[in-house]
Formats: sequence, C-alpha cells, structure tokens
Amino acid sequence: MFRRKSLDDILHNPPADADGHGHGGGLARHLTVRDLTALGIAAVIGAGIFSTIGNASHDGGPAVSLLFVFTAIACAFSALCYAQFAATIPVSGSAYTYAYASFGELAAWIIGWALIMEYAVGNIVVAISWSDYFTGLLSGVGLDLPVWLTMGMQSAHKYHNEVLALMQAGKPLTEASPAQLEGYKAWAAAPELGGGLRLVLDLPAGLITLAITALVYVGIKESKNASNLLVALKLVVVAVVILVGAFYVQPENWSPFAPNGIGGVLKGVSAVFFAYIGFDAISTTAEECKNPQRDLPRAMIYALIICTILYVIITLVLTGMVNYKELAVGDPLAYVFNKVGVKWLGGVVAVSAVLAMASVLLVFQIGQPRIWMTMSRDGLLPPVFSRVHPRFHTPSFSTIVTGFCVGVPAMLLNMDLVIDLTSIGTLFAFALVCGGILIIDPLGQSDARFKVPYINGQFLVPLVLLVGAVLLAVYNQAGIKEFTAALGSGYEEARHYIPMLVFFGFCLGLAWLSFRKRLSLLPVLGLLTNLYLMTQLGINNWLLFFGWLIIGLALYFNYGYKHSKLGLKKAA
Repeated sequence: MFRRKSLDDILHNPPADADGHGHGGGLARHLTVRDLTALGIAAVIGAGIFSTIGNASHDGGPAVSLLFVFTAIACAFSALCYAQFAATIPVSGSAYTYAYASFGELAAWIIGWALIMEYAVGNIVVAISWSDYFTGLLSGVGLDLPVWLTMGMQSAHKYHNEVLALMQAGKPLTEASPAQLEGYKAWAAAPELGGGLRLVLDLPAGLITLAITALVYVGIKESKNASNLLVALKLVVVAVVILVGAFYVQPENWSPFAPNGIGGVLKGVSAVFFAYIGFDAISTTAEECKNPQRDLPRAMIYALIICTILYVIITLVLTGMVNYKELAVGDPLAYVFNKVGVKWLGGVVAVSAVLAMASVLLVFQIGQPRIWMTMSRDGLLPPVFSRVHPRFHTPSFSTIVTGFCVGVPAMLLNMDLVIDLTSIGTLFAFALVCGGILIIDPLGQSDARFKVPYINGQFLVPLVLLVGAVLLAVYNQAGIKEFTAALGSGYEEARHYIPMLVFFGFCLGLAWLSFRKRLSLLPVLGLLTNLYLMTQLGINNWLLFFGWLIIGLALYFNYGYKHSKLGLKKAA
C-alpha cells in the first residue's frame, strides 16, 4: 500500500494507449506557456470576480484588496510546490502522480479520489451556477424559459413540499421565499412522469456540459483555442470595468480602509482563497505541453500574479465607486455600474460572467479525464479509462464518463453541500503536494529545472508559529473564549473544534521536525496554510469527506490494490 513509484518509472511510463486500448500515438503536444497561463487564468477568474468579491468587500471594506495579496502569497507556497513537481515529473496526473512518487500508492489513490471532488463534483456546481447566470441573462432580454427547465428536480421537489407544508399550516404564501415559490411553480407546471415524479430539470446546465465535453473530446488544440478566446474576452471586460470604473471612484469611500478591523478582513479569507484554486488544473495537461518542464512552472506563477493584480485593482475600484456596505450582493460588478448609471456596462458584465463560468467548466472538464487516464495506466482503474482516441488524441472514454458524471447530476440535483466538499478535497490535494516536496526534496537539493527556493526552517518555523500564537492571543480574545467555552460544554459543542485541536498538534509536530531536520520553510508554510483552511470548513464537511474516502478505499481494495501494475511488477 505504501509502495512508491520511482521518478524513473514515472518518466518512462508508456503512452496512454500502449496496452492496445487505442490506435493513436498518445496525447498531442500543442500547449505553450501562453496557452497554459490562459488555462490558469480561465480557472481562477471565474465566479470569484463576479460574485464572491462582493461579500468579501462588504465584510472587510477596501482592505480586502490586501487580503487578495496575502492570500495569493499563501497560495503561492502551494503553487511553488506544484511547479517543482511539474518540472520534476512532467506527466499527466497532477497531485495524484506527485503523491505516488512521494507518499506511495495508497496516498496516491486517496488524492486521486479526492480530486474527483475538485474537478467532476466541483464542475456540477459550476454548471448549475452557469445556468443561473445564463437564464438571468436571457430573462434580462425578455426570453424566459419554462421554469421547470431551469431548476433541478431535487430542488423543485423540496421547495414544492415546503410550500405545501406552509399552506397546510394555514399560513399565507407571502411567508414563502422567492426560491420556494419558484420551485413550487416549477413542480406544478412540469409534465408528469408517473409515480408522483415530474419532469423538472436544469436543461441549460446539461447543455453547457454537453457542449464543453464535446469540445474537450474533439481535441486539446480546439480546447486551448476556446480557452484563449474566452480568457481574452474576460480580460477585455475586466479592463473596461477598471478603466470606466476609475472615473466614478470617490476616494472618501476608501475611508475607513478596514472598517471592521482585521477580523472583518479575515472573514473573507476562505472565499478569497477558493477564488484562486484551479491553477493546479494546469498540471494535468503536462503531456500535452511542448516543453512541460520549462512552461508548467512559469504558467502557474504567471497566472497567479496576473489574477492577483486584477483582483486587487477590481476590489479597489468597486469599494471606491460605492460604499462597501452596499456590496453584499450576488452580482457586485453589475450592481455598482447600474448604481452609477452606466447600465450598458452592467449588461456587458452579465455576458462576461456567463463566459467566465464556461471557461472554468472547460478547464476542469480537461483536468478530470487526464487524472482518470493516469490512474488507469497504473492499473488502479480499469484499462478502458486510459483509452486514447486514434484521431483526436484525447482520453476518449474518460472524457465521456466525466461528461455524464457532471451533466446528469447538474440537471437533476441540488448541490448545496458540494461547494465545501469540493474545497476540502482541493485543500487536501494542496497539502499533500506541499508535504510531498518535504519528502522528495526536504533540503532543496533537487536538480529539477525549477525548484522551491530553499530557506532553512530550523528556527524560522517555530518562530513563525510562536508569533502567530502571540498575535492570536492579543487580537482574537473573543475567539479564544468561544473555543475554551465549547471545549468545556460537552461533545456536541466540542466536536466542531476537533479539526482545530488536531491542527494545533500538527503545528507542534511540524515545528519539532523542522528544528530536527532543517526542513524547507516555504513547503512547510504551504502545508500549514492549507491545513488551517481545512479546519475552517466545519466538522460536517469533514464527516462527508471521510465518507467519500471510505467509498474510495472500498474501490481501491476491491480493484486497484489487486490490479496495480507496480504491485504486479514487484510480485513478479
């Protein structure tokens, strides 16, 4: 279970179709550093810049612009570790392949299984969000789809029952929320299927998934052209927003700069951090890069820098145009321009939001099949998953399965819980990649084309943790009181702080290891950052995550462990 793949084994892995599962010559190399950077920007500038940025600005005021900088630095620790792995192991598979080389097969399987939450399951949420933006845009120009074609069956059924319960209790319909009323109307208007079910489905979510999957299936060249076009349009819109918005900035709106103090600014840290996740999707395309060892690290860093600059400037423009208290809305960019009377630009922003969400969907639909393909090559999934199309040179079967896994649930389900579940899977991957660098290159002695700069953490890691503890004691008295009160009030309250207690123990262990082994500072900081953010997601999300892992482990021990090519090779 802990057998590791040597770098030599990974680098000499045969092409995806070498076992006769296809008739082509492996994946086609079309991607340059520009294309890879565009893929990174496509993944990062999505819903964050069109929605998340509003609530974060409302909580923290103009100082949220600095939060984007701090978060980018924290995210850069993980990006540097990804970049070193990409330069060392330039093959598809992303964090799965990196874990196989550093932690071993069981950890690799767990991370491959967790990445399904980032890519396939996460894309269900993206598809549903895209549908909401798209139907809103159509409604804005007077085209209204039947309500039963714009909502998942699960949501409509739930809202229908809630409205019925209100009516049976003798309460007026005015007490129902707009979402409940819409669900009730959708269920009532939908064609009957029999057995009490009705045909309610989110058709736009299904159609966009079908279109994107078809594009990804046809080829990486076509996919990168579409990605480049969508990113160019997004960047043009963002530039127009900045240039036009600058004329409406009133500097007095920037005072006070941090109205709710550091607590208000940090309230948005999770949302801001998750705006950045997605740069790792670049690493799944390693075998389609012309020069992966040089271009992958560059593209990751370029994408992070460009997106950070744009986020900071957009935040300053938004909070300068209107008072930060007005920004707790779902579409802050459109809101501020409608508020200052530039309504035509509000419409342009709505169109660009649709394009932005489509580009995120595209990048993640590219990533998931390549992870499945790599796991199949290693024998951990059936051979059909590594089939490469003889003409299009893409992982054909894996792409089709990804389309079904995203499209069907997006049309039918309500995926409220999936957002945090996606986040915990991604952060787990980030943490393992940072930890992997500490295993394969703890002292920064790698001869890879790119490596994380080595800074001796022997004294710095304990010092950073000590400073963090002092700042916590001085500036977060309320949080400490809440923490100690919860621990003393029984299991029901205390269980929510179990992840934090484990994190404190991990900090002490990592400080001791850093002192003993002179570990590299930056990967340690990346590991601690990701683990801290995981503690903020709540015990219920951890329980769901463990449930997901148990399903994955059952699959591994029933198939992967027995068919692992590395295991069979060692047995032979």
